[in-house]
Amino acid sequence: MSGIANTGTPQAVTPGGSSLTLPDNLRGKKVVLVNHSDTLGGAAIVTFRLLQALRRIGVDARMVVYTKTSEEECVDAVYSRFIRAVTFCLERLRILPAVGFKYADLYKVSTGNFALNVHHHPWVKEADIVCLNWINQGLMGINGIKKLHRMRKKIVWTLHDMWALTGICHHAYECDHYLDRCGNCPFLAGGGNPNDLSHKYWKKKKSLNDEVPIHYVAVSNWLERQAARSSLLCNSSIQTIGNPFPIDQFYTKPPRDLYSLITPEKPNILLFGAARIDDPIKGLEYTVDALNYIFDYHPEIASKTAIYFFGSMKNPQALDGLRFSHRHLGLITDFKILRYLYSVAKVVVSTSLYETLGGTLVEGQAGGAIPVTFGNDGRADVVEHKKTGYIARYKDSRDIAEGILWALDSKIPRDYLNQTVRERFSSTVIAHKYATLFSDLLKK
Repeated sequence: MSGIANTGTPQAVTPGGSSLTLPDNLRGKKVVLVNHSDTLGGAAIVTFRLLQALRRIGVDARMVVYTKTSEEECVDAVYSRFIRAVTFCLERLRILPAVGFKYADLYKVSTGNFALNVHHHPWVKEADIVCLNWINQGLMGINGIKKLHRMRKKIVWTLHDMWALTGICHHAYECDHYLDRCGNCPFLAGGGNPNDLSHKYWKKKKSLNDEVPIHYVAVSNWLERQAARSSLLCNSSIQTIGNPFPIDQFYTKPPRDLYSLITPEKPNILLFGAARIDDPIKGLEYTVDALNYIFDYHPEIASKTAIYFFGSMKNPQALDGLRFSHRHLGLITDFKILRYLYSVAKVVVSTSLYETLGGTLVEGQAGGAIPVTFGNDGRADVVEHKKTGYIARYKDSRDIAEGILWALDSKIPRDYLNQTVRERFSSTVIAHKYATLFSDLLKK
């Protein structure tokens, strides 16, 4: 990624062409974004984009992380690699017996124990506003957030999952214990008990919210609704601001000089992407079942269509049952290839059990691909049923198949799809929403 110059530009132009001016009371103020990494993981990528976008509009923003992989001078890591590794292992070792030594559940929960915290970092000491993001697995704990408050920092916490509104889990799935007091946690050995680890940390988070004024930002309206319903955040200040995307860098028609990157094998291309496509939460089996249905009952369409999967895959047999024409492209880190794929695809599919927003759907629309997805969560912010995509009934493979058939026959203009996400999720638009939030907090 290219270097970032803090030009101090006082205003920017929105995708609609109107000028947005940086609030006067934000000039000269310092903002620090805190996240586990700067480039590894979905939360890291969007937080890093926000950092870049804030700096482009003139905000003095920097980023403190647990793991730094970029070369950016405005990003810094806490402590040494050795100390970070120790704290990470200590927390996981504490959790392992609590989950009954089930590795599958080891990373579904976090406690914040043994966290390094960031209050000692010079950038944090200088900051007027600290914006927390995904802070787990050794970076921050409840006591560290309280220390920020005692340092008189304005605190914003951007929610990329449900951890801040539950006792210990990152996604509650069908569990609704976070609406009350947590406890009897389904992720813990034996289903937990009323005073288990989840309840213990629910109480710690309750004391945090009783003591510290935090403004919460949810990345989707669905996540804001879950937070507002939760026993922990029901009385907190919460608003929705979507994740930033580099919409301007996408195109809806592939340039001729890039046709050789990946030559489409069929007239119709479908895409399914994730960091790990066979992660159980990504619901790969629903896509496989839907495509097999099309293969069996609509062979004339299947013969002209192929699906490309991108992302890592731990189980090499995960796609063995798919009869539909397909290719697994592996993990794609080259943005040039990614945006090319979206521009040649007709449809982008997501059958995840839960998504706080749905980044591949935003990127798909930016490239002109029609989303077909479940809509029981943040994805409903991205897709308007049968206008900008298709929202299928939850866990209904047959309806996903119907959605794919509908999308393949749809005449939605690709440029229209691009425009719908440009107006809502472009980096400049999102950066100015955060700038307005920061300005309002400084007035209090």
